[in-house]
Amino acid sequence: MVVKKWIWAAAVLCMVAMMGCGESQPIKKEFKIIPFGRYSSQFGDLNDKHLSAAKSIGIDPVASREDAEKLGRKLREIETCKYYKIDKLTHSIPFLVPEAEELLETIGENFIDSVESKGASGYKIIVTSVLRPKEDVKKLRRSNVNASSNSAHCYGTTFDIAYTRFEHTHNKYEVPEAHLKHTLAEVLLDLKKQ
Repeated sequence: MVVKKWIWAAAVLCMVAMMGCGESQPIKKEFKIIPFGRYSSQFGDLNDKHLSAAKSIGIDPVASREDAEKLGRKLREIETCKYYKIDKLTHSIPFLVPEAEELLETIGENFIDSVESKGASGYKIIVTSVLRPKEDVKKLRRSNVNASSNSAHCYGTTFDIAYTRFEHTHNKYEVPEAHLKHTLAEVLLDLKKQ
């Protein structure tokens, strides 16, 4: 009888130990947030500024993806990499002028470095819009009345980065999206000062 109790107790202990051997829960991380003002006041750049810069360093607007591919070294095709993820693009194509591609890579790298310096890892930015050929601008304007027919996106110099969602590359850490958004804002403000 005593032996049966010991066997039963050992079996229960083994089951409890095995249940603890499953996947570990992510470590919840919160970052110290240093206020810098309202997002709209820090990032309220006017379209006129973007358009002027785009016209000076960008390409002439293209009609289609095929036209973009014909431009050769003037444009670089961008793909998901270790610094950023390219989202499903519905109204743009993944091409940028070399200077814009380098800036995107710098933003992605600085974001990852900043997250790591705060004691977490496993997050990268998501690119949601890139070069808009004329055919995509027409489609976009049908569904979005605010879309400009003469956007900086048409020149291969402009890209959009999601600020409410981030690519989670592993589950070791869990960081609130508001903290990741703030970290991205810090990265962008640092680059803006340079």
